[in-house]
Amino acid sequence: MKRQDFYFELPEELIAQDPLEDRAASRLLVLDKETGEVFHHSFREIADYIEPGDCLVLNDTKVIPARLIGAKEGTGGKIEVLLLKRREGNVWETLVKPGRKARPGARIRFGEGLLTGEIIDIAEEGNRLIRFEYEGIFEEILDRLGQMPLPPYITRQLEDKNRYQTVYAEHTGSAAAPTAGLHFTPELLEQIEKKGADIAKVTLHVGLGTFRPVKADDILEHHMHSEFYRIEEEAAEKINRAKRNGGRVICVGTTSCRTIESAADENGRLKACSGWTDIFIYPGYRFRVLDSLITNFHLPESTLIMLVSALAGRERTLAAYEEAIRKRYRFFSFGDAMYIG
Repeated sequence: MKRQDFYFELPEELIAQDPLEDRAASRLLVLDKETGEVFHHSFREIADYIEPGDCLVLNDTKVIPARLIGAKEGTGGKIEVLLLKRREGNVWETLVKPGRKARPGARIRFGEGLLTGEIIDIAEEGNRLIRFEYEGIFEEILDRLGQMPLPPYITRQLEDKNRYQTVYAEHTGSAAAPTAGLHFTPELLEQIEKKGADIAKVTLHVGLGTFRPVKADDILEHHMHSEFYRIEEEAAEKINRAKRNGGRVICVGTTSCRTIESAADENGRLKACSGWTDIFIYPGYRFRVLDSLITNFHLPESTLIMLVSALAGRERTLAAYEEAIRKRYRFFSFGDAMYIG
């Protein structure tokens, strides 16, 4: 299977640059994965597609302001650091630009010395391990100095950091938001529960594994970075109960999907667990737990559109994307949503 099998032309003006003022005002394209039929709605109608006995699965990870702009000690050269994951103590795996200035032993100052870092090693894919030094609480310093790590296709600075968080974000650790969840409001979630559906919260801290571009022509040669996940007993029981009683498991976002599919046994059952996953879902994959998916519109040739194609079929997925482009839907992180069921 080739990377270019998942290519489509996207007009640049359809890339959403700002979140809508009202989260639930996004548009919703509904794709019937069995027939390929497409319907157009508002996201605030999402509860119409969720039935009593279903289980909605949310990723409650919280994005850290992981983008730091610093200066190299000695030369003053500008260096940008993106925190990917904490390795141990004050050592983080990071993405550093420009990489040529980031050799082991180099020291970087942030916020006039409020935070300093030393590059201690080079990890896989050229990522840098940085040991940070500071006085006080790291998370508070990061909140003062860090910026939200918006994707490169978003060219404007975000005025309100909370608009790159879901309303149910709880466990800090992500380098990117699980953006399908950005459409939900507390009122919508309450409406879904009142219908008799369960809501289960799992955690996957989003890192490079989800968003790293596929460069290999043969997608089977693509290597996914691992990301940390956790499923608590209560969430596992809610998901198992839905499957046991004939309800559907509806994941909000590809990260929720990858979490439960990573943790399920051969019979599709879950138990409380945590670990690291580098699962790569593409056409031909047999879903163990997931029945339906709420997701955004993804980049061409990305692992995310491959996951959607595994659920709905490549041709139906690309046809739905063509329809979304014709109807001028907004794409990517701050864009509109799809429901695939």
